Amino acid sequence: MAHKLEVWLFAIRIGTLALVEGRLTFQYDSDWLKQPNAVALSCSLPLQAEPFDERRTRPFFAGLLPEGHLRRLIAQQLQVSRQNDFALLDHIGGECAGAVTFLAPGQALPQPADSSEVEWLGNTQIITLLDELPRRPMLAGQDGLRLSLAGAQDKLPVVVDGDRIGLPRNGTPSSHILKPAIHSVEDSITNEGFCLTLAEVMQLRPARSTIRSIRDRRFLLVERYDRTTDAEGRMQRLHQEDFCQALGVVPEMKYQNEGGPDLASCFALVRRVTRPSAPQVLRLLDYVVFNALIGNHDAHAKNFSLLYAGQAPVLAPLYDMLSTAVYPNLTAKMAMKLGSQYRFGEVQARHWEQFAESAGLARAQARKRILELARLLPAAARKLQADPNHSFSSHALVERIVNLIEQRCQLTIRRLTAPAAED
Repeated sequence: MAHKLEVWLFAIRIGTLALVEGRLTFQYDSDWLKQPNAVALSCSLPLQAEPFDERRTRPFFAGLLPEGHLRRLIAQQLQVSRQNDFALLDHIGGECAGAVTFLAPGQALPQPADSSEVEWLGNTQIITLLDELPRRPMLAGQDGLRLSLAGAQDKLPVVVDGDRIGLPRNGTPSSHILKPAIHSVEDSITNEGFCLTLAEVMQLRPARSTIRSIRDRRFLLVERYDRTTDAEGRMQRLHQEDFCQALGVVPEMKYQNEGGPDLASCFALVRRVTRPSAPQVLRLLDYVVFNALIGNHDAHAKNFSLLYAGQAPVLAPLYDMLSTAVYPNLTAKMAMKLGSQYRFGEVQARHWEQFAESAGLARAQARKRILELARLLPAAARKLQADPNHSFSSHALVERIVNLIEQRCQLTIRRLTAPAAED
């Protein structure tokens, strides 16, 4: 027996996701294929009449779901198998990354009437929510909530209006992602808030974020770059997909050392699908260098995305940025190699050159930009740390991050300007 879900993109039904004898398949609707403006759901799922088998189908659809222990807890809450992508999307696939929604066959797409479709929360309710998230990720199982975001960290799609925070119900688009503290990581809120703000100071166009506090509880609100407002001020979805989805790689293999994408594959993807590609390739270079210099060792292929906001996809803003290198208990290995090296301390000038060549970049051009960022970043970090408009100056963790940035930038400059590096 086949189980089916209708796949909607924006407000249009474009295909069917089916579970047949335990295997996923996806097929575009013939009516969608006839549309002159029809677009593919993913770079890895080009427009075609024939259905895609499980190997082709699963990377995109599994890539919409939470990972690791979050997935296990959600499956327990919903009483389904944690391996069952289809059942999980059936239960929580209402508000996903991008503009995808899953509905039962024949079910009408919810049309939020007004702001009454948002459940606005008081401070006590937000505290309760923060306490509940570790036990019930995505608030799975609550009536009227079908929320899903990829990743292994607790987070929740919410609607933010000024100081108000609410839960989107019955198909209402969320505007922000609420990220509580990671319990096993010291002051993760300050860390990510500082790194995202530093990227903005460096004009790298990251997702915008704000640190909020309620009583003694702190959390991060990250503005969704895959949402926009129309002329009437109504929230609208924009489509997006991460690099693993676009490259047809299942989320369990997101790390390079597991067989996941390397930087060469990421640059080749951007060069292949964006138009004009040169500015997007240079933006990706900035992202890679910035992540390396701040010590974000967890910058794997699911932490880069394509945003479909116009005629051709563009590189999405930076997100999920944490200086993991400041924590001695977290891995010193980077998620993707620079040249042939996983450890930043072992990256010499020749490894930066290997990286540039594999990414299709001119060595001299890449070296010039790497040096430029390495020279600008320490002063920008110190200035942000001291900025009275932020609360970073009193945090010991920020001092450790800035020290690490200074050390990494000095090391990079020294290695790239040594006589041998000029050859």
